[in-house]
Amino acid sequence: MTNENQTVLITGATSGIGLELARLFAADKYNMVLVSRDEQNLNRVAAELQTMGAQNITIVPKDLSLPNAAEDVFLITKQQGIHINVLINDAGVGEYGYFTDTNLAKELRIIQLNISAMVHLTKLYLREMIQYNGEGRILQLASVASYQPSPMLAVYAATKAFVLSFSDALAYELKDTNITITSLIPNATDTDFFRKAGMEHTKAAQDSPDNPTLVAQIGYEALLKGESHAYAPGVRQAAAMSSILSNQNVAKMVEKQMQPAEQK
Repeated sequence: MTNENQTVLITGATSGIGLELARLFAADKYNMVLVSRDEQNLNRVAAELQTMGAQNITIVPKDLSLPNAAEDVFLITKQQGIHINVLINDAGVGEYGYFTDTNLAKELRIIQLNISAMVHLTKLYLREMIQYNGEGRILQLASVASYQPSPMLAVYAATKAFVLSFSDALAYELKDTNITITSLIPNATDTDFFRKAGMEHTKAAQDSPDNPTLVAQIGYEALLKGESHAYAPGVRQAAAMSSILSNQNVAKMVEKQMQPAEQK
């Protein structure tokens, strides 16, 4: 089957790693379903991807931090007769600050987006892949924070720990099938995440974050190979260190990165 007959669905497709992944799929001439909150940005990105080689592009303006949005996305693709061969669960946000000070409503939306919507989409499209032809690929966006209790980013890090654990379990469940689950595990990356989380002033945000184009390329290649993990540079070492140290010491180490960067 050629890529022109393959369709990828990407959440968080209008910025950061999601956008870079979309560009890679477009260059390989996939059909595409792009999901994001902002219809104007979706149209802008769709126009760009069309010039890069993407085939049929469907935009779905949905806020996945809202209950039932994931179900709505699935129903739209079903109603339009679109079969998803590749699912990219990229959408995710964080909230910076001590848990006692941060906004509860926003953090509950973060859990809805980073965990509930991801699980919901994975369940629906995984079942469809099994029923359709027993083949498919799924990429989940985890994080180096999956391994690290993170003061001042506690809820976000906990959601990413869930993503990695969940995805590793599914990868094992599906090991004897033609469906693969890949976890992309980036380090701090130069995306809009820091601004949206309110932490662009921190050491983590300003200490040479990774290039999202590179991170996306690593994830894309691992996905196509069916590998269970795609590590950005330096993440293996950070994960190994975090597994050796106590959670308390890891939290202490991460907290230093959460502090304001020194003014130059």
